[in-house]
Amino acid sequence: MDTAYLAHPTHPPRPDGPRVPVGLRAPFAGRTWREFLHLCLSLPLACLTFAYAVTVVALSAGLLITFLGVPVLAGGLAGARGLGALERARARALLGLEVAAPEPLRPAKPGLMAWVGAVLKSGASWRHLLYAFLVFPWALFAFVLAVTFWTVGWALLTFPLWFWAVRPYTGLPGVQLWGDGTTVLYVSPTVAAAVSGGVGLLMVLAGPWLFRGLTQVNRLLVRGLLGPSSLATRVIELESDRGVVVDTAAADLRRIERDLHDGAQARLAALALDLGLAKEKVAQDPRAAAAMVDEAHGEVKIALQELRDLARGIHPAILTDRGLGPALSALAGRCPVPVTVEVDLDRRPAAAIEGMAYFTVSELLRNVAEHSGADHAAVDVWHHEGGGPAGPSDKGGGGRRAGRLMLLVSDDGRGGASTAAGGGLAGLAERLDSVDGLLVVDSPAGGPTVVTAELPWRG
Repeated sequence: MDTAYLAHPTHPPRPDGPRVPVGLRAPFAGRTWREFLHLCLSLPLACLTFAYAVTVVALSAGLLITFLGVPVLAGGLAGARGLGALERARARALLGLEVAAPEPLRPAKPGLMAWVGAVLKSGASWRHLLYAFLVFPWALFAFVLAVTFWTVGWALLTFPLWFWAVRPYTGLPGVQLWGDGTTVLYVSPTVAAAVSGGVGLLMVLAGPWLFRGLTQVNRLLVRGLLGPSSLATRVIELESDRGVVVDTAAADLRRIERDLHDGAQARLAALALDLGLAKEKVAQDPRAAAAMVDEAHGEVKIALQELRDLARGIHPAILTDRGLGPALSALAGRCPVPVTVEVDLDRRPAAAIEGMAYFTVSELLRNVAEHSGADHAAVDVWHHEGGGPAGPSDKGGGGRRAGRLMLLVSDDGRGGASTAAGGGLAGLAERLDSVDGLLVVDSPAGGPTVVTAELPWRG
């Protein structure tokens, strides 16, 4: 296994000094202006998409009597998908929102009518058309609110500057607050400047948070209507997990073949050769033949032990016969680091999950023995049935779901374990993810290390 315990890089301490509060920096932050630009561009683009959607629906409905409306509607839906790609790109550039493209069209066979059928059956195409109708009223409201609020806020904030600049040319004693043609009420320039500046400052400081709230609706629309459906996302995840399972199984087969070839197979081949030589010497030199047979007997014992270890690494018999608790106790007994094992299970999970749990603890204890420098380790296993986050205090919870099989392996070593790519724990995390599991590593430099693994129960 690759080394999983890596020292955390040390960072130079940041210089202590006054920092501008986030609220004061927000009006000048790049994120604020990108979100404001997104809101400003939303209205013209929403007008375009809304007009396109109305035209497509009206034209296709009018042509349905001639059957031309069906391919026209399909072409319009395909165009809506193209506009959706533009919206996703704009959200990615200005809002930092990464939304994957929806599931591609998969016509059952080549040809125009098959493509038309695939477009009309695609839920993503209809969601893109629905987005074109829904985004227009929201974009109009957000554009008016954002532009008005932002421009008025900056105008009031800068009022004292430009008022004092133009006041000499107006000849007015102050700012006119009210007038009916005969009576005019003026406000002192100082009071007007203070009030307008204060209100403008509040509006400018509140503007970024207003933009954030408005663009959050845009994010929800883009993510919900222009991205892949939850079912398609789940299919993609399952396809990825299937690839991980296939690769892992292939790697395990290669490891088993390599261990057999380099270990027991080589010993058995040498054993056959030695027995052949002993057979030839039985009549000529019985003592030498007996010595060779005795040596071959020792080789047979070593080969059998290697085969037992190999079988134990694949799926130990004690796990099948007696369950996870005794199997982990036997595993801990073979670990060079003292290990305390506590298993609190009132019943056994599915055999596949039980085997995955054994393999996970085996790999983690191997990491502890080879890389941690620990003096003691502990393994804790329990069945979490509750609906909230699982923890050691949740053992035996009486929830309604099948729950999760929880594994916790801790040690008092040097720490620095990581699931970064290339490390041994990264492969273990991928293997757990392939069965809807999870691996969480808490390993600060200097230790201790606590690794928590979750597996679906599937009893």
